[in-house]
Amino acid sequence: MTEFFTPVAVLCAVTAVTLAGLGKGGFSGLGMLSTPLLAFAVGPVTAAAIMLPVLMLQDVASIWNYRAEFDRRNLVILIPPGLVGILIGYGLAAHLSEAAVGIALGAISVAFAGRSLLLLLARRATAAPSRPSMPFGWLCGAGAGFTSMVAHAGGPPFQIFVLPQRLPRNIYVGTSVIFFGVMNWVKAIAYIALGQVTTGSLGAALLLAPVAVAATYAGIWLVRRVDQERFYLVTYSLLMLVGLKLLWDGLSVIVAS
Repeated sequence: MTEFFTPVAVLCAVTAVTLAGLGKGGFSGLGMLSTPLLAFAVGPVTAAAIMLPVLMLQDVASIWNYRAEFDRRNLVILIPPGLVGILIGYGLAAHLSEAAVGIALGAISVAFAGRSLLLLLARRATAAPSRPSMPFGWLCGAGAGFTSMVAHAGGPPFQIFVLPQRLPRNIYVGTSVIFFGVMNWVKAIAYIALGQVTTGSLGAALLLAPVAVAATYAGIWLVRRVDQERFYLVTYSLLMLVGLKLLWDGLSVIVAS
């Protein structure tokens, strides 16, 4: 873990944890940029191992603040298949191409976010919230658990199911932080079993803990003061950017190989 204490690594780590905290506070999408950013300095495996305890700590803060604001139906639909998705990701961890997962996830995210942004900007999305079917929710829940396990990238499948419902802003955020809080704490068992969590990664996460908590509360404070229409515009835009980033990363790996 000596590479973690270089100036570049420290800068990347603080920035990554800040982005993750803002994401946990409610700006969904920002958090998905954190692990790739840290991976730039310390490598993807080490970055994922450091970020998981950080995310778990941020989950505690965000769940406490949104403990009374969530949609029970969505959690009932999404959490059980999400746990199945984690189990599948654990079983296939040694055989999966992270690049291929990223390309597929990125393409779906860009298509969904692009359509949603067009509707929102045309002011048609506000008039007709939709409630996707339960089987589609099971698919999205499993996808969120699976991609969260293999790449800390469970946001897009979750958003594809929940965003069209146009939930009140705080209910959407609360549902998101509870869902991913459950996923991350269960995921920790799989990461430990795979040997990806070490004393070094836990030590690095502990050093980042103050920044992690402060960033989470900053995100919560900001989200509660953003107009609901602007919030959804920002969320769809972030999903688009994350999808493009996933596509770029996956295609770059394939081209390089």
